[in-house]
Amino acid sequence: MQRWIFVNDVLDQTVLEQLSDAGVKLVALRCAGFNNVDLDTARQLGIQVCRVPAYSPQAVAEHCVAMILTLNRKTHKAYNRVREDNFDLNGLLGFNLFRKTVGIIGCGQIGRSLATIMKGFGCEVLVHDPYPQQGDFTQVELPQLLAQSDIISLHCPLNKATYHLISDEQFAQMKDGVMLINTSRGALVDTHACIAALKSRKLGYLGLDVYEQESGLFFHDLRDTIQLDDVFARLISFPNVLVTGHQGFFTQEALQEIATTTLDSLEAFGRGESLGKKALTS
Repeated sequence: MQRWIFVNDVLDQTVLEQLSDAGVKLVALRCAGFNNVDLDTARQLGIQVCRVPAYSPQAVAEHCVAMILTLNRKTHKAYNRVREDNFDLNGLLGFNLFRKTVGIIGCGQIGRSLATIMKGFGCEVLVHDPYPQQGDFTQVELPQLLAQSDIISLHCPLNKATYHLISDEQFAQMKDGVMLINTSRGALVDTHACIAALKSRKLGYLGLDVYEQESGLFFHDLRDTIQLDDVFARLISFPNVLVTGHQGFFTQEALQEIATTTLDSLEAFGRGESLGKKALTS
């Protein structure tokens, strides 16, 4: 028996034991992240777990840029105004990206793609990554990136070391009015600290494609329900916050790559072949 999993499906010990009892031998994640899977339990139960290590990193990087431009130039607000025959420019003032400093935390394929795009805007790009990186950017320690960046974008996995990577201490080190973008994993950012930074105006712009408690919210149509998450309701009440529902990956090319890689893994598993870099357990 085979099953494939996405980002908000939780595979803890209880779920994995039930899958094992049902005869499941392979769990195929249709995503790159695997913080939602108890890999130790999977190994003990003899369940192989595989993922899609990378799928169109340009898709997420481009969505990040879309959020930066939207927050800066307020195109979403301008669109709504013009539809009401309101052509007033008051409140729509933005800034040039040219010569601004962009800090990228996490220099994997997505982070590198974003760095390339932002260099095209004429930005200075700083990166922070636990491993040495080479490219058309400057690698720095996290405190320097936080202190010097006008725009900060997160592109790292969620684990014990990165949980609440951005919290009160980190916000205190940032420039006043900084822009923060998170298209990676919601729990990289302490949402309560984020709200406090928005209220104090330390955080001038916030773009989120992910949210700490997004399971049960994202990927569902909840228009006819009452929003029970008071923290999320407060977050989206700020005029300088833009939230999208984990759609950064959602391009034709990325979906094709996810499907192809996942099916290749299933077929290789069926033939008894190694899953290579896609394997998280063996």
